[in-house]
Formats: sequence, structure tokens, C-alpha cells
Amino acid sequence: MESETHRWYSDRIGRDVHVRVYGHFGQPILVFPTSGGDESEYEGQGMFDVLGHHIQAGRAKFFCVNSVNNDSWYNKNIHPADRVKFQVAYDSAIANEVLPFIEHHCNQKGIAITTTGASFGAYHAANTLFKHPTRVRRCLALSGVYDLRSFMDGYFDDNFYFNNPVDYMANLTDWNILQYLHQCDIRLATGNGPYEDSGPARRMSAILTSRGIPHHLDDWRDQGGHDWPYWKHQMDVYISRLF
Repeated sequence: MESETHRWYSDRIGRDVHVRVYGHFGQPILVFPTSGGDESEYEGQGMFDVLGHHIQAGRAKFFCVNSVNNDSWYNKNIHPADRVKFQVAYDSAIANEVLPFIEHHCNQKGIAITTTGASFGAYHAANTLFKHPTRVRRCLALSGVYDLRSFMDGYFDDNFYFNNPVDYMANLTDWNILQYLHQCDIRLATGNGPYEDSGPARRMSAILTSRGIPHHLDDWRDQGGHDWPYWKHQMDVYISRLF
């Protein structure tokens, strides 16, 4: 699968942002990797062996980005306050650098962007839409986790609150934000397949329902396992139906 590799230094995160682009046309999809993955993970896991026909048909264009998970949530060598500061910086880099890059690459300012990710990547996909619903209009969150308290060793502050979806979304009352969320296509995918825990998706769904935010809790049943074969099938179906 042919791809373009883009890289630039970000003062926000103090390191390079890496983006690999797959496709020449179609709706842009920003892909976040799993907890230990990077911008090459989607290709390395064979996702494009399944989704390549959508790319060739010009239905979708994929932008795979690296993460700072190992420096933020998974970094036990720094204080929890500093872990979440990395997440704040990463969110800022996504909003102020990656999303504009996607618009520029698609030659369309304000183009509706989809986010997606599996496992820990689903957290980033959902968190990005929830925080930037004027620019991200759809999220496909597969087998996600939406409460990151287990990464904080009991510590809690405002930075964490506003990056922990089960907290800030449960208390969201600002109509200036809610009106845009009402126009988004939010899909939380789960099931009862191998290694899947549907609890986080169901809890996130209940919170969205309590706020009156339209969304889909997609129960894939035995096709909703926590592994790449299941995520490949789900993404193939989603793109076939939605793009």
C-alpha cells in the first residue's frame, strides 16, 4: 500500500509529530494507534489489506498519527499530574497541528473529519470528537476505554477532569458545544467476543444518553472481540455503510 510520510517538530509535545497518509481522495479519517502502537500500526497489522478497496474507490483517505501514550498515561516514572499534562499537550497538537494538516492535505478548510481507533486509540478518537465537535464530525471508537482513573494513582485535577470523558461529558451543559455534538455521528463499538469488555462503552453510552446526545452503541455480539480481526471487519462494514 502506497503512503506518504509527513513529519514535523511540535513545540507543544516537544517531539516530532508523525503522520502517514493513505489514499488520494475521499473522506478523511484520522487514525489513533492502540496503546503501544504508532503511525505504522494500521499498515503493519494488515488493516489496509481489508480496507484497500475503499481507498482505491476514493471513499476514504486515512491519516495515521503517532501518540505520546508511553510518555503520558503509561509513564510511571513521572507524577500523574505530568502524565496528564502530556495528554493536554497532545490534544493541543492534534487540534492545532494535525487537524489543520488534514484540511490542507485535502485542500478543503473545514472538511468534516472522522476519528477512529481501537482499544486505547478509541479513547483518543472519542476524546478528540468530544472536545472538538466543530471539526471532527464522526468517531468510530472500537473496544474503547473512556475512564482513565486507573492511570492516575488516585490523583485528580482539572487537566485530568477535562480529558476523562466519563467526567466532563457527564456534566456538560454548554449548549454552544452540545448543539454541535447533536450533529455528530458518534459510534461506540463493542460486543461479547474474545477479550472484549463492553462495560466501558455501555457506561459512556449511558452518559451520552443522560446529556441527550445522539449516538450509536453498536453491539457486534460475537463479532465484537478485542483484537485486530474483529476491528478489521468492523471498519470494513462501517466504511461500506457510512462513506
